[in-house]
Amino acid sequence: MSQRDLIALAISYVCAFGLLLGAEAIRKWRDWPQDFTRKMVHVGAGLWVWGQLALFEHWTIGLIPFASFIGLNYLFYRRQVFQAVDSASSSPGTVYFALSITLLNLLFWRTGGALDWAPVATAGIMAMTLGDAAASIVGRRWGRAGYTVFGAHRTWVGSAAMAVFSLVGIAFTLLVLPGSPLSPSSVPLGVPRALGYAVVGAAIATVAEALSPAGTDNLSVPLATGLTLYLLEII
Repeated sequence: MSQRDLIALAISYVCAFGLLLGAEAIRKWRDWPQDFTRKMVHVGAGLWVWGQLALFEHWTIGLIPFASFIGLNYLFYRRQVFQAVDSASSSPGTVYFALSITLLNLLFWRTGGALDWAPVATAGIMAMTLGDAAASIVGRRWGRAGYTVFGAHRTWVGSAAMAVFSLVGIAFTLLVLPGSPLSPSSVPLGVPRALGYAVVGAAIATVAEALSPAGTDNLSVPLATGLTLYLLEII
């Protein structure tokens, strides 16, 4: 473990707890609903993967923050430590999200000159980070007509928002990240291939979100999207 990794660990935990405490403070101050502050934390945590790529020297050390939050989020969920994120009716979605990010990074993120598939992992995480948040916010605000699958209710407007924001998140990641200073050992895809992968990935993410029981989309969407993008590239 290098000094850079130690500093990155410290920054990661400061930002993580700052996000949780900040959301809790805003909830109490502005009386914002829990579903909104939960999504605020969801987006902030998901976007941190870019900070993770920028700060850590060794990917094995970079796994630690999200991996540790699998257990921490379960504790917070059971004890309802942060009302901005968890309530009595909440699902353990925060646990699944930390688990899915950890698994994707474990499978695909590499540093030190090895072939790096971090763009695949990050694109899957962006589908969940941006797509799911948009589906929830847009669906609750403007959704009227809906459908129910496996006991989970979705709206058509929410699913459309899921598709659009997943597409944007995946496309941006696949266009910007490969071969960049954040992932120098990954292979650039080129615009046509990156956009084609983004369309397929967004479709998979939208279907996975629609078919997942409450809370489990935080696990199914990023994993299904990331694995699909990986298979597209190797095939």
